Amino acid sequence: MRVLTLGAGTVGHWIADMLCQRRHDVTVIDIDPERVKQVNRELDVRAIVGNAAQSTMLFQADVCSADICLAVTGVDEVNVVAASMAKALGARRSIARVYAPAFRDANTFDYQTHFGIDSLLSLEQLSAFELARAIRNPDSIPLEHFARGQLEVYELTVGKGSDVVDQKLSELKFPRGIRIGSIAREGRMWLASGADELHAGDRVSLIGAPSDVNKARGLFGVDVRKSKRQSVMIAGGGETGYHVANTLGSTDYRLTILEQDSDRCGQLAKLLPDANIVNANANRRSVLEDEGGGAVDYFVACTGVDESNIMAGVEARELGARRVMAVVGRPDYANVVGKLGIDRVVSERDVGARQVLGLLNEGAVISKRRLPNGAIAVCELEVVEGTKVTKATLAELPLSGRCLIAAIQRDSFIRVPTANDQLRPGDTVVALIDLEHLDDCLALFNA
Repeated sequence: MRVLTLGAGTVGHWIADMLCQRRHDVTVIDIDPERVKQVNRELDVRAIVGNAAQSTMLFQADVCSADICLAVTGVDEVNVVAASMAKALGARRSIARVYAPAFRDANTFDYQTHFGIDSLLSLEQLSAFELARAIRNPDSIPLEHFARGQLEVYELTVGKGSDVVDQKLSELKFPRGIRIGSIAREGRMWLASGADELHAGDRVSLIGAPSDVNKARGLFGVDVRKSKRQSVMIAGGGETGYHVANTLGSTDYRLTILEQDSDRCGQLAKLLPDANIVNANANRRSVLEDEGGGAVDYFVACTGVDESNIMAGVEARELGARRVMAVVGRPDYANVVGKLGIDRVVSERDVGARQVLGLLNEGAVISKRRLPNGAIAVCELEVVEGTKVTKATLAELPLSGRCLIAAIQRDSFIRVPTANDQLRPGDTVVALIDLEHLDDCLALFNA
């Protein structure tokens, strides 16, 4: 594939190197001549000196024939403008890396739709989703990034005395905005269909808006008011720490965030009113002892500094934290952290790599990734004029048991569809697809 990478800093250099090793045709633009010299010297790519936000530079880099443009400079505004221009000038897909949360908050202003960008990429948010999913269930469906935080996936076990036992899904009366995505039973997981019958002990995934998910949980024998909340302590209240807390929510977890910047603590208190925000240094053992770090179910270190995360994680482990997780970026630390008692390490680089590689697709596929169970793929797909999926309602399409449309984005609004919905050109959908039927299902979306 022809890939245009805008920015040759730490992230851009690493992405160019990764794609080059996988035999992609990569062109890099950066405004710093020294960075361009380094890229040309170290990598088998074409690197050009120039401003990525100028059309002349994009034309010089042959943006018209690019399969994908990745705008990953150190400036959010440059990335958004450059990715938008690349898309308008002919790049098939365009991705912009952003740091500031305002760019991803569609409730205030939908930058992605307004500027015609296919995806906004936040390494901090992706890392947070990875950590939150490791706490909830490592095999859970990764929907948060695709649905821009407007929908969630909640996995639960069907209780023996619940109303849904021995009932077919087609006979159950769920809230309108709820779908069951998958069913796991006796070591096997599959996509849910209306003909499936639920048994006590089944593990099911509910997909929907957070408020609708909470309402639906009672049908499965889960009493939200009486269920025991697990305790999570987060070291670092930056973007990653905030997104971990916000993704987990306060319904099922008692959240404590340790942040040494007092101004940031004030912001977090407003953003997360149900969390316990503590203005303190998480690297101090006395702080962890005073705040109960040794008694928590999960300790997550994401201060922004690898060494601080490792130190805090080691202290929490020695104090008795049940599970310890940390964000560690340096590859040379990979063999060390496990020996120090840290259970789970998340690297922004590795998380970003999976995301970028998932974006290198043909046809209607915007992004694709497999679930850890290996049987289901999560695909983000665009709906094109004249394709088969636009010719009938979801119930009438040959999708049952093979493909589940989990979310539809239309006119900047994301929702869970019903069986009577019909896809329109311009929609973007998130689909869970059985890998055995992947090619057949994708054929419905390709012209």
